[in-house]
Amino acid sequence: MAGCWSWVFLLTVCAVSLFEASAEIKVTIPVGKFFTYELLRETFQNDFEPLSKLYGRLYDDPMIFKCNRQNFPDLPEWLRFTQRHPYDNGFLYGTPTSPGKSIIEIYAINKRSYEAARHILVIKATAEKMLPYQAEFFIKLREIEKVLPSSVQEAIKHDVQKLWDTEALEIVNITNALDRGGRVPLPLAGHFEGVYVKVGSEQYFSDCLRRVMTSEHQKQCTAGNKVKVPGGCNFCNIPSNCITWCKTELFDLTKAEPAPPAPTMGSGILEDGGDFGPPESPPSRDFLPDYIVTVIVPLILAIILCLLLAYIMFGRREGVAKRNARTNQIQLYHHHTIHGNSDELRSMAGDRGHSPPLSTLPMFNSRTGDRAPPLHSDSIPLIMAQHDPYSDTLPRK
Repeated sequence: MAGCWSWVFLLTVCAVSLFEASAEIKVTIPVGKFFTYELLRETFQNDFEPLSKLYGRLYDDPMIFKCNRQNFPDLPEWLRFTQRHPYDNGFLYGTPTSPGKSIIEIYAINKRSYEAARHILVIKATAEKMLPYQAEFFIKLREIEKVLPSSVQEAIKHDVQKLWDTEALEIVNITNALDRGGRVPLPLAGHFEGVYVKVGSEQYFSDCLRRVMTSEHQKQCTAGNKVKVPGGCNFCNIPSNCITWCKTELFDLTKAEPAPPAPTMGSGILEDGGDFGPPESPPSRDFLPDYIVTVIVPLILAIILCLLLAYIMFGRREGVAKRNARTNQIQLYHHHTIHGNSDELRSMAGDRGHSPPLSTLPMFNSRTGDRAPPLHSDSIPLIMAQHDPYSDTLPRK
């Protein structure tokens, strides 16, 4: 009976896990509003190890997320994905620009066991009126994955509400500074990528925000001077959430730019411009100077270099006789002895029955080949001068 219950429990867990793996996560967001979806590693960890909690084994495996639109290799153009480290959660974020439905496939790869899990996220963007007044701020001391959590977004939104003097605010978009042409920071403490945060509201800009549009403020930013925060406009409770005033922009969508005029349609027939006048033939040109510069001059230089190289290689060689005349006789004798021994060993290599070479005998005369009588001494000189008839011809120092 216990075995049956264990099988039933196992089948139930497998069915639940398969159901969860094939389930779709549906999200509905309005057009023009910021969307964030956090890929929790704990959720996918349960897919990899569904029975780990029952047995008291909890894993914290590194994971890599891969996201793409269904039947497409990439994400939609308005949606982005970021994950800094395999031990961090991933984020899908962006702002839809048009209504529609996007099916996103999320794959999680376990770096410990190399298992893979698949989730499906269905994002439905509904049509909604855009907020007419929008402002974009640059936060220098932040990075994109540190801003995407909802708690950080609420803190930034709370500071902007005080700056805008209204609570009817919505975050429109958050963009990484690297996606806007920013430079990659140094891998040191205190250096951040920076993020752009765009918010919108139905209420018109406050007095603090309107100071950004003044000519005095723009001149200070253009000159590169350090712009002071306008009085009473510094509302950032956390220093890392403070904005850069010179990179603040205001957008008034109520002042729509006029559409460009439509092109005028003509009859499609060219106007009569008279008879065709072909261009005149170009004047004749003498190519001899060009030929001399491009062919003759390099050829002459090549001949001169060849002659110089031939003189260095052949004309300045001293020759064997001159070299031997300037070489010490003892050195020449030693050199010829080495050559003779090499030739003797070379000739012996072809015949194994050849007598041993003279150079291996206990004592011999290098010129006559006569063996010297054995001496009862442990110190025998290699070359015995008294038995060498040519020893008097050698130079003496």
